[in-house]
Amino acid sequence: MAETKPKAKSRRLSPAPDTIFALSSGRVPAAIAVVRISGPRARFGLETLAGKIPEPRRAAHVRFRDDSRETIDDGLALWFPAPASETGEDTAELHLHGGRAIVAAVFRVLGKLEGFRPAEAGEFTRRALLNGKLDLAAVEGLGDLIAAETEAQRRQALAQFRGALSAKVEVWRTRLIEALALVEAAIDFSDEEDVKGDLPRSARAIAAALVAEIKPVLADAPRGERLREGFTVAIAGSPNVGKSTLLNKLAAREVAIVSPIPGTTRDAIEVALDLAGVPVVLVDTAGVRETRDPIEAEGVRRARARAEAADLVLWLVDDSAKARPENLSGNAWPVRTKADLIDAGEQRDLRARGFLVVSAKTGLGIDELIEKLSAEAARLGGEPALVTRERQRHALAAAAKHLEAVLAAPAAAEELAAEELRLAARALGRVTGRVDIEEVLDAIFKNFCIGK
Repeated sequence: MAETKPKAKSRRLSPAPDTIFALSSGRVPAAIAVVRISGPRARFGLETLAGKIPEPRRAAHVRFRDDSRETIDDGLALWFPAPASETGEDTAELHLHGGRAIVAAVFRVLGKLEGFRPAEAGEFTRRALLNGKLDLAAVEGLGDLIAAETEAQRRQALAQFRGALSAKVEVWRTRLIEALALVEAAIDFSDEEDVKGDLPRSARAIAAALVAEIKPVLADAPRGERLREGFTVAIAGSPNVGKSTLLNKLAAREVAIVSPIPGTTRDAIEVALDLAGVPVVLVDTAGVRETRDPIEAEGVRRARARAEAADLVLWLVDDSAKARPENLSGNAWPVRTKADLIDAGEQRDLRARGFLVVSAKTGLGIDELIEKLSAEAARLGGEPALVTRERQRHALAAAAKHLEAVLAAPAAAEELAAEELRLAARALGRVTGRVDIEEVLDAIFKNFCIGK
């Protein structure tokens, strides 16, 4: 009895985590299927299936067997003992032939073992976070890396995953703690002889330097967020100027219905493109005009809203007298459509006045338009941004706000400066997950795949 009480208390206070397993490769059937196991009983699971434990981090050819010792498959097994594993726990990988029956048989064996269960979405990565193998910004980068569809997205996500933002934030946080130590030393030990110099002034100098470094990163944040989601190009204009036809031409497929009847397009139609390695979302909007049709009117309202929110607007006209470049906003390009119906002289005149001249019917000017869109996308993409998510931006903005409060505080208000520095350090800690991360974990991992 004396031996069982401490064990019961230990299980109640700190229960051992389940051992989880999942398919971490692509959907079966496939050439190879990779099953991952992580948790305190991963070694037992590997021994049960393979009959032995390979040398750590070295692949071994094994024969996987079920609980009746019948062979399931021949394959490779890898063993990663804690803490030198991706999750920080004991981890095993089974490399199998990618048949549905093989994977199902392995899952049946593992599912019968005590303490084992299938992994939830993102649970391997979540355990890596909780065990200190990744920080929160790196986890977000990993999620973006998995979802990346273009070269620019991949580069930005990889930089985030490798710690580009985390490293910068940790440098800032270290300097913040240094500033806080100076202020607190001035408060607590002002009478001590070995505390010399104007410590609060030195702390304010550090705060000023940090604000100067954080502000440019914040200013670049919208670009990073747009790159994750795709730069939006709205195709707008009056009805029947060729918006849907141009969308189909740029998409190289029939996406939108083309009709001579005005008002055919009622809702926005989106097409994702990869231009110069940058994700671009083309949006075909309803023709902008006055109408009494309530459904079309709603489409016009949405078209105006999408055009206002877009990174770039292609404003289409089939009569150059209806629009002039000077009458358009800075993010709008005037495009003269149906250029096959006008002569070469008028085309030259339009180009001289700033119009792009295209014909979706003959292909005239389409290559030039795509080239210009690609150049603009490449300019907007540029080098990977440090901040790529709204959550990160809000945390950095809060840190900058508290630092500015330090600079605005009266010189004698040392306690106020100390509190603002503490709040700034706490805000920076939220970027990497040092503090207050529980409320954001579910939102981050909901989009992860099972087995990652």
